[in-house]
Amino acid sequence: MKRGWIFGLLAGVGLSAAAALYLISPSRVSPDAIHASVTQAPDLINRAWMLPVAAAFKSNVTWQSNGSRCGPASVANVFRSIGEEETTEAEVLDGTGKCWTGICVMGLTLDELAEVAKAQTTRDVSVLRDLTSEAFHEHMRRANDPGRRYIINFSRERIFGAGVGHHSPIGGYLETEDMVFVLDVNEDFKPWLIERERLFSAMDTMDGDKKRGLLLIDE
Repeated sequence: MKRGWIFGLLAGVGLSAAAALYLISPSRVSPDAIHASVTQAPDLINRAWMLPVAAAFKSNVTWQSNGSRCGPASVANVFRSIGEEETTEAEVLDGTGKCWTGICVMGLTLDELAEVAKAQTTRDVSVLRDLTSEAFHEHMRRANDPGRRYIINFSRERIFGAGVGHHSPIGGYLETEDMVFVLDVNEDFKPWLIERERLFSAMDTMDGDKKRGLLLIDE
């Protein structure tokens, strides 16, 4: 019995280590696939950085520290843009009990990320899911409001053909082009623009038994 327990523990540790390694370095998307899947044309990107919300980020995104911490990195970047004190992953996670090993095992769900954000701000934090395409469009129109910040949870696979669920702030919406500016916190991707309906399709996917969606941080 004792030997079986030890073998079981070792097997569990091995599986945990393998899971941790996957989360730190999830399936990669090639630079060619990124280039072919989204828009990073300098003229459009420069225009997007001039949008009211994007401008508050001062053309700067602090990259996530590992592949599992896109959620805390997104909140930290948003907090920096609105003048909150907690502007690092560690500060955002402090006291929440989340990701205490340095790894957010299986990543954070949208609801868990909302809990993290609520613990560090007095602003209103809302989870928006089960949105229709029309409701998403309306929120994107409001994404240029300086008093609002959106973080989107979406499936990379739907856009890039590979990858897993991901969180990143939305920097704004180019309405004439009908494109959303995603401030990707992964340094391999960097900020990009995408057609609104394609981004909605990537968000309108399941994460466990719930839909992905938006996190709204509002004054």
